[in-house]
Amino acid sequence: MIRTIDLKKQFGDTEVLKGITTEFLKGHANLIIGRSGAGKTVLLKLLVGLFPPSSGQVLYDDVDFFGLNRRDMRAMRMKVGMLFQASALFDSMTVEANVRFPLDMFTTMTAREKQERLDFCLERVNLTGANKKYPSEISGGMQKRVGIARAIVLNPAYLFCDEPNSGLDPKTAIVIDDLIRDITIENNITTVINTHDMNSVMGIGDNIILLHEGSIAWRGSKDQVLGSDNDILQDFIFASPFLQDLREAALAREKKANA
Repeated sequence: MIRTIDLKKQFGDTEVLKGITTEFLKGHANLIIGRSGAGKTVLLKLLVGLFPPSSGQVLYDDVDFFGLNRRDMRAMRMKVGMLFQASALFDSMTVEANVRFPLDMFTTMTAREKQERLDFCLERVNLTGANKKYPSEISGGMQKRVGIARAIVLNPAYLFCDEPNSGLDPKTAIVIDDLIRDITIENNITTVINTHDMNSVMGIGDNIILLHEGSIAWRGSKDQVLGSDNDILQDFIFASPFLQDLREAALAREKKANA
């Protein structure tokens, strides 16, 4: 589990995060949602240590991340997997080499052990046989799956995903969502996903926080979204006509059941 306590971040005179206190649950898909400029990306970067906070704490299973010395912080970061928005694969390296890269950088595993681990991860994301292909030779959805394989190759305790469905068609996006959710449950990972994809919210949103102007405006689960009367959540979520129809149908069913 990851907790934040009164987490604030200021750039110059601009306060981007205004005291975020929340929990990201182990074994669940934790989603950060909100409009552009709400502070989602800044919060994610604080959680992974790319930015230091102006004040407040980030606790990894009750360990103060920013209170660690350099050696212990490096050890903690080895427990973190990251799926970047654009996959961030090395174009000049094969799929296999991309996935093996963290093993080469951070472990003393033998060549055979590395091969077994990367083969396992590629099989887990349904990319068996793609080892020798280059990123330019595979689809965007396959590139995302390579990114997931690389993110989990060190068997992380914490997985961070920045807009994992960006640029994908709806069908492929669902495949990626399901894969992230299944890996999270299977390995009991604390997964944090920064997203604006409403299909992700309604599909895998076990624990959701909505940011608005640097503060938490709402928190809950996918099962609580449609029935919420939070104005900020409604403005954000139900901008989609499809979701407006879903909400109206849910309210109609509730009204009928209570009649």
